[in-house]
Amino acid sequence: MKKYIIYIGTLAIGLLLGWLLFGGSSNTEPNHNHEAVAETNQMWTCSMHPQIMQPEPGDCPICGMDLIPAEAGADGLLADQFKLSENAMALANVQTTVVGNETAEDNTITLSGKIVENEKANAVQVSYFSGRIERLNVSFTGEEVRKGQLLATIYSPELYAAQQELLTAASLKESQPALYKAVRNKLKLWKLSENQINKIESSGKVQENVPVYATVSGTVTEKLVEQGDYVKQGQPLLKIANLKTVWANFDVYENQIDLFKKGQNVTVTTKAYPHKEFTGKVDFIEPSLNTKTRTVALRVVLNNQKDLFKPGMFVAGHIKRSRASEKEVLTVPSTAVLWTGKRSVVYLKTNPEQPVFEMREITVGTKIGENYEVLEGLNSGDEIVSNGTFTIDAAAQLQGKKSMMNKGSDVAMTGHEGHLGMDESASEDNKNHSNLNERISVSKDFQNQLKAVFNEYIQLKDALVKDDSKKVKTVAEKLQENLAKVNMSLLKDDNAHNHWMALQKEIKAAATSISNTSKIEDQRTHFKNLSSQLTNAIEVFGINEKVYHQYCPMVDNNKGAYWLSKEEKVFNPYFGDAMLTCGEVKQVIE
Repeated sequence: MKKYIIYIGTLAIGLLLGWLLFGGSSNTEPNHNHEAVAETNQMWTCSMHPQIMQPEPGDCPICGMDLIPAEAGADGLLADQFKLSENAMALANVQTTVVGNETAEDNTITLSGKIVENEKANAVQVSYFSGRIERLNVSFTGEEVRKGQLLATIYSPELYAAQQELLTAASLKESQPALYKAVRNKLKLWKLSENQINKIESSGKVQENVPVYATVSGTVTEKLVEQGDYVKQGQPLLKIANLKTVWANFDVYENQIDLFKKGQNVTVTTKAYPHKEFTGKVDFIEPSLNTKTRTVALRVVLNNQKDLFKPGMFVAGHIKRSRASEKEVLTVPSTAVLWTGKRSVVYLKTNPEQPVFEMREITVGTKIGENYEVLEGLNSGDEIVSNGTFTIDAAAQLQGKKSMMNKGSDVAMTGHEGHLGMDESASEDNKNHSNLNERISVSKDFQNQLKAVFNEYIQLKDALVKDDSKKVKTVAEKLQENLAKVNMSLLKDDNAHNHWMALQKEIKAAATSISNTSKIEDQRTHFKNLSSQLTNAIEVFGINEKVYHQYCPMVDNNKGAYWLSKEEKVFNPYFGDAMLTCGEVKQVIE
C-alpha cells in the first residue's frame, strides 16, 4: 500500500511541476510572439507586383507567388516615399540640388528659332512679254545672280511685231513724232532699255530672241520655268533672295509675351558655329497668336554679309528680360523636370541624411537659361534630384510608388480587406503596367534614328542571353555611336527637346558603363538601367514598331528587372542559359 501511495504522490508532483513549467507559458508565448511581430510592423509584397502590400506572409492574390518582406515596410516611410541604396545612387550618378531664390532682374531667357529669308529683300523675276524661252541661263537653284546679268532669251511674236513698228515709226519720226514716241514707250513698258531700243533703231534689224536681264542681285531660291516653256506676260520665271541679311524667327509662348518689346538686344547662337555669338535687335513681334501652338513670332534681323546663316538653320536667342523686377523667382534646373502631358514632375529628397525620395508635381513658368521658374509645388530650401531623374523615376515605378507613369497608389493593397478578385486584380495590374507616358508627336526621321539605337540594344540583349561579354562591349560601343547620331534639331517642341536631352544623357551613361567592363555580372547590372531609360524613350517618342516590355521577378535578389524585346517569346538577358525563359510580357508598346 505504501508503494502505491509513493507512486501516486510522485505522479501528482510531476503533473504539478509540468503545469508550473509549461502550462503558463503555453498561454503567454503566443502573446509574446504576436507582440514581437507587431513591433516589427513588417509588410509583405510580391516581387512581380510591388503594389501588393499585406501585413503577413502568404500568396500574391494576382500571380500566386510567395510574398517576400517589403524593405520599405521597416523604414517607416510614407506611402509614396521610397529609398535607394548608396550603391544604386552611385551607379546612376544621382545628384541633387537645393532650390533657392534668384532675382529675376538679371536673368536671361532662351528661345528656340529658325533662320528664314528676309522677305523684304526677296524679289520675283517675271517675264514682261509673252513668248517661248529659247535659252535659260540659270541652271540650278542656289545660283548667285547679279543685277543686269543675262537670265534668259525669249522669242516673242508680239515683241517681234513691236520692233518692226519701231523701224517704221523711226522713218516717220519727223512727220509723226507722237507715233514714234508711243512705239518707243511701248517697248520700254516691256522692260527693253534705252540702249536696246537705240540699237534696234540704229541697226535697222529686228531681234528674234530678246534677252531678259536680272533686275536684282541675290540667290536663286526657286526656278519656276524650264528651257522651252511658253510664258505669258507677267509670269514669274525665278525667285531671287538677297541673303546679305536674314531673319531669325523665334517662338514666344503665350505666358512670355509681356517679357519682350521691339528694339531689345538679342544674342544669337547656333550649333553650326558653337564658339561664336551674333547680335541683333527685336525688329517685329507678331500681333496675332498662333492658336495651334499658342505662340507668337518674334523676329530678329541679322547681318549675313559672310553668308554664315543658311535658311532653315536652327538657332537659339538669348534675351534679357525687358521688365526690371524686384520679385524673387524660384528656379530649378531643366534637367530636374520630367514632363508627361500637362504634368511637370520633380523628385524631392525628403530626408537630407538618407536617400529617401518622393515625387512632387509642380507648375513651371518661363524658361530662364537652363532653368525653369517654379510657380507652385516647391519651396526655397527643398532638395531635388537634378541628375539621374529618369533613374529615380524608374525606381519609383519598380517599387509601385507614385511616379511619372503612375499618378497615384490607388492599386496598392493593405491587409485582407484590400484584396481584389483575381480578374479584377489582373485588370488593375495591366493598368499599372500600361503606357501612361503620353506620346509626344515627333518626325519619322527622329523615330528612325531612335530605332537604330533600339536595334543595337536588341543586339546587346541577345549577347547577354548568350553570356558573350566581349560582344556586349562591342555592341554597347555601337549603341553609343548611333545615340550620338540622333539629331535633336528634328524635335520642334521645347518639351520634346528637354525630354530627349535628359533621356539621352542617362542612356549614354548606362551604355558607357556597360562598354567599360568585361564582367558580365556588372554588364547586366548596367543593362537594367539602360532598359529603363530606353523604355521611357520609346514610350514617349515611338519607333513605329511593336515592342514587348518583359519582366522577370527573380533578377537582382528577387527585386525584379525589365527589358525590351522584338519578340513575344521570353529570352532572359539577366540569367542566360541558367534561367533562359524566366519572365513574362508585362506590356506591349505599340
